[in-house]
Amino acid sequence: MDSKNYHEDLSHIRSMMERSSRFISLSGLSGVFAGLAAIAGAVYVYFVFQREGIDYFDGDRNIYNPSLVRELVIIGTLILFVAVLSGYFFTANKSRKQGLKIWDATTKRLLLTFSVPLITGGVVCLGLLYHHLFPLIAPATLIFYGLALVNAERYTLTDVKYLGYCQIILGLLSLFFLGWGLVAWTLGFGFLHIVYGLIMHKKYK
Repeated sequence: MDSKNYHEDLSHIRSMMERSSRFISLSGLSGVFAGLAAIAGAVYVYFVFQREGIDYFDGDRNIYNPSLVRELVIIGTLILFVAVLSGYFFTANKSRKQGLKIWDATTKRLLLTFSVPLITGGVVCLGLLYHHLFPLIAPATLIFYGLALVNAERYTLTDVKYLGYCQIILGLLSLFFLGWGLVAWTLGFGFLHIVYGLIMHKKYK
């Protein structure tokens, strides 16, 4: 009986330490909705290219006029906004159910470690945009996002690093198939997010 209580106490202590050092309320459903938003955005972008008479799969032979670039930036911003909003909604809802705070010292550390590679990647993408190196933007977003996920793993669910590795590999591969960047972007931000989200929802619900 004493041995059973001892193991239960150890389990409880381990759980408390895990909660204090890691943000474990991340919702799998947020990944699913982020993925759906990315796919919807990618499909819309494809039809935008069709409207403009652009064959995206020509890669670096395509020419983008300033108005099209602005439209693409707006679409990307909207996708990001929907993804962040859905992530906050589902994660906050899960936190309330578990009786955990969504904003604490661990959350701040998570956001810091996540944002450094992400902001760096954002600046790199702005540079690529400025120099009209459009085919490199999709691979760059995948690579830096993957690095951000791997970097943030120490303060959240360990499984998130596997999603990060997949994003990095996909981004590196897409560097050699520049005309397929939109497809790689759809796979990475769309389908990989959905698969990861469903797995996490089932594992940690």
